[in-house]
Amino acid sequence: MSRPIIAITGPRRGAFGPRFMVSCAVRWYGAKPLQVRPGDDLDAMQYDAVVVTGGHDIDPVLYAEEPEVHPKYDPERDQLESTVIDHALECGLPLLGICRGAQLLNARRGGNLFQDLKSKRRLTSNRRTLLPLKTLLPEPGSYLSKLLRTKRHCKINSLHNQAIDRVGTDLQISGRDLDGIVQAIEDPGRAFLVGVQWHPEFLLFNGRQRRLFGALIDAARDRQQ
Repeated sequence: MSRPIIAITGPRRGAFGPRFMVSCAVRWYGAKPLQVRPGDDLDAMQYDAVVVTGGHDIDPVLYAEEPEVHPKYDPERDQLESTVIDHALECGLPLLGICRGAQLLNARRGGNLFQDLKSKRRLTSNRRTLLPLKTLLPEPGSYLSKLLRTKRHCKINSLHNQAIDRVGTDLQISGRDLDGIVQAIEDPGRAFLVGVQWHPEFLLFNGRQRRLFGALIDAARDRQQ
């Protein structure tokens, strides 16, 4: 059996750090990374699973709302990753959405977002950090809870200013932070369809976080068979 090919999406330029770290995680578990950027010929690419990485906020038009804030959007990336996510959903490919990737996955399933989290925070900080200084509370009995092997809490990092509000069709909330803000979603009807609001690619020193990538690649191998 050949090594699974894992598509790693991102912007046309930049985002070297997240791409590199996801590639390291993919190689760690014996799979082959495939970088996918706007302008690439998707029809010519073959892959067994997808990681949609983090980055700029998605355009609110993708969940039929007017912008409440005015950050920098990336329309060509929105289009690329929407196409990749829709293809993965249609074909049953394992998919991990990271931060922006989780938000876009939710939007493609008909959900929406909180566009600015400042007013939602009481017990947590708006400070962005790569360090695992924030608390994740997994939902008991969720796939995420079993995967992370914790029923109580664990530490995560935080680089986002938006988050999931209404959850999309067939998705379930599988983790929140101390303010109740959604930190993870999953589709229990799929072999592996998970979105996380934090950045596990920057926490690869932590075996619990690496399991997200390991489980994705295990699901890709199962699908190959």
